[in-house]
Amino acid sequence: MTGQKASHELRVAIAGLGSIGTKIATALDQGIEGMTLSAVAVRDPAKHQAFIGGLRHPPKILPIDQLGEVADIVVECAPSNHLRAIVEPVVKRGKAAVVVSVGGLLDNLDLVDLARANGGRIIVPTGALIGLDAVNAAAIGTIHSVKMVTRKPIDGLKGAPFIVQNNIDIDNLREPLKLFEGSAREAAKGFPANVNVAVALSLAGIGPDRTQIQVWADPTVTRNVHRIEVEADSARFSMGIENIPSENPKTGLITALSVIALLRKQRATLCVGT
Repeated sequence: MTGQKASHELRVAIAGLGSIGTKIATALDQGIEGMTLSAVAVRDPAKHQAFIGGLRHPPKILPIDQLGEVADIVVECAPSNHLRAIVEPVVKRGKAAVVVSVGGLLDNLDLVDLARANGGRIIVPTGALIGLDAVNAAAIGTIHSVKMVTRKPIDGLKGAPFIVQNNIDIDNLREPLKLFEGSAREAAKGFPANVNVAVALSLAGIGPDRTQIQVWADPTVTRNVHRIEVEADSARFSMGIENIPSENPKTGLITALSVIALLRKQRATLCVGT
């Protein structure tokens, strides 16, 4: 926020108070330097009244299209089909939107142009991956290939459109089953709640059509497991992470922590990592 006094607090609003949004709201309420929680938007305010009322500084409850009026940064923590309704009014006002449902961004990339035209920003947190800074750096040079293998417990994949449309029975699996192999763009359509990580990886690197991903249903794992292999002119590297699911089995605990870390960086005097 160029030209503003260092003492000025950035106002943060949150769209959605599921497993991710509640953790971010709690962290902001407990204190993130230079920030304050100004508002939230929820589908059913009565359901969240106890949580909101229990915060030290309860935020306003507003419709999603009004969050940008009372915030400098709006964090999207909602199902991906709400992404446009949340992000568009924010970037039109020249504000910043932190997008968690990054898979939904692929069908709404015109929002990037809208943000550019109005001085807004769209920020994608690292989420459930590691090493996006290395991928960003490698992409300044030439990346030859990016391959990712995702293995998830059965509960984390139930209801995915790809599984429903292809009538795949994963309930009685005794061994790992490869459900999908293809581009990150196609994976995002088939598994919108499961492969935000692959889309973030693709946007950091060589794009959603060249980034290759396999999705496995694996009854032998209890964590969301991601393995990435990158071949570039500057380096060859591989990354692995095993994320503990949150109370929402489709989402890892580290996703909310990643957003909190990103928010801390916005006003940090010492900032580590690209």
